[in-house]
Amino acid sequence: MLPLIALFIAAFAFGTTEFVIAGVLPQVAGGLGVSIPTAGYLVSGYACGIAIGGPLLALATKTISRKTLLIGLAIAFTIGQAACALAPDFTSMLLLRIAVAVAHGAYFGVAMVVAVGLVPEDKRGMAVAVILSGLTVSNVIGVPAGTAIGNLWGWRATFWVMGALGVAAIATMLALLPRTAGSSNSPASLSHEVRVLGRQQVWTSLILMLMLMIGQFGLFTYITPTLLEVTGLDESLVPWVLLLNGVGATIGVFLGGKLADWKLMPSLITMLLLQALVLGVIYAVSPYPVAMVVAIVIWGGLNFAIGAPIQTRILAWTADASNLASSLIPSGFNVGIALAASLGAAMLNAGYGYRSLPVAGALAMLVAVAVAVASQVWEGRSRVAPPLPAAAE
Repeated sequence: MLPLIALFIAAFAFGTTEFVIAGVLPQVAGGLGVSIPTAGYLVSGYACGIAIGGPLLALATKTISRKTLLIGLAIAFTIGQAACALAPDFTSMLLLRIAVAVAHGAYFGVAMVVAVGLVPEDKRGMAVAVILSGLTVSNVIGVPAGTAIGNLWGWRATFWVMGALGVAAIATMLALLPRTAGSSNSPASLSHEVRVLGRQQVWTSLILMLMLMIGQFGLFTYITPTLLEVTGLDESLVPWVLLLNGVGATIGVFLGGKLADWKLMPSLITMLLLQALVLGVIYAVSPYPVAMVVAIVIWGGLNFAIGAPIQTRILAWTADASNLASSLIPSGFNVGIALAASLGAAMLNAGYGYRSLPVAGALAMLVAVAVAVASQVWEGRSRVAPPLPAAAE
């Protein structure tokens, strides 16, 4: 369990630096002399760095020891935070954020593979959940704390503190990760890495991931105006709703990990169907504050509960060539986030209103249910077992 804690700390650090920028965006924009919309490119640039640079870096470094690579990525993170704290202008800040994002994308792909290799097969889902919880806990603790630090001492202080968090991540990985972490997997050829993506369990899981992101970020991107304009909440209550959503997500990620270890596909299909129902409930109760808050918390829990078995399934079916596939997990999430936000914007611009967003999410979840059921039936008929990890030479 201690090696997983080391991986969690670094995941928490990467998650915090990705999301905290939203909390200090006005201060960053003012400090660098750009408008807030222009500063928003620091968010989209980071997502692009994860989606594109992460898989490329993972492939380029597949022959490096996994422990060495993870520590190297944490060092890159730490240097990147210090450099962001000293950034003299917007362009340098954007380039630095993209560089850190490339390390972020590679880190989560490698950390997932290492994590499942550190535990017995029946604990893989929980190992994935521990890494994934770094993102949820960063939203519950890291982002509010980083925002508060920025408000008190300026946005540059936020990045200095995250740099210190990077130092802690490096120290814990040096101390707690076994030297042989991830060594049970020998590097596969590029052609084999690409071929495993053709396995139906892999590409259908990536479709499920995309549908999940539409169900989550189609609404979450616009959750604040939805709560203010549709639900009629006071602006001072919105951060508390988001905090409760984050708590629900943290509980959900461990529940999803347990279910992935128990009965992966039946649990996944059930949760996808439940999420479609919850999004329908959100549409129905959105004008009623108490019911809406309860629904938002359950929705947050299910979002991350579903994420754990999807990722566990991808890792299980790519165990013999995991570098590219595992790095596509954070890429897929970020591409899905971008598409979901764009879909939401298109719907709003077309005049459908904020209440239409959970309806679109519910439809995406029903598509996911159909894909998951078809995938399970296909798998049952083929009677093919997940591959064994490629033996190290």
